[in-house]
Amino acid sequence: MPARTHKVWDPLVRVFHWSLVAGFTANAFLTEDDSPLHELVGYAVAGLIALRILWGLVGTRYARFSSFPPSPSGAMEQLSDIANGRKRVHLGHTPLGALMIYNLLLTILAIGATGYMMTTDAFWGLGWVEDLHETLVLWAEFSIVAHVGAVIWESRRTGVNLPRAMVSGVKTVPEEIKIEA
Repeated sequence: MPARTHKVWDPLVRVFHWSLVAGFTANAFLTEDDSPLHELVGYAVAGLIALRILWGLVGTRYARFSSFPPSPSGAMEQLSDIANGRKRVHLGHTPLGALMIYNLLLTILAIGATGYMMTTDAFWGLGWVEDLHETLVLWAEFSIVAHVGAVIWESRRTGVNLPRAMVSGVKTVPEEIKIEA
């Protein structure tokens, strides 16, 4: 089947994405919660988020937040496309993908903030801070499962291998699929 290729994800976006996957996975499942390693990985993840926010302001076209503003109407249109079998590909993030990106960035930033709070004299030992931290981690885990499921769904639905694009930086779009800006 003929296809068109489009360079979309720059190296910083791709390295950020997979580094965030590794860091979050390590802290959620591999490190001990009270260990210095958990804290160190948490700071690294927070640093990654800060770098991504900066890159979202000054980076390449598809990395910029201005290329994927949060859009409830766009998300509803994408849901309508899914329900009606219309296949349109967005070269950058889809409207639903954009909402997930903002959700994950804010959630992981809040996880980092509450994690830091637990190390300070002012908040050390306060149950609500630890409860909030753990609730945010659970929300992030739920969101990540939804994100991975949506990526697999959209890859199969549209014929665009989204995981491959996040490794190579290139989206390969079947000729017959309409591309949205």
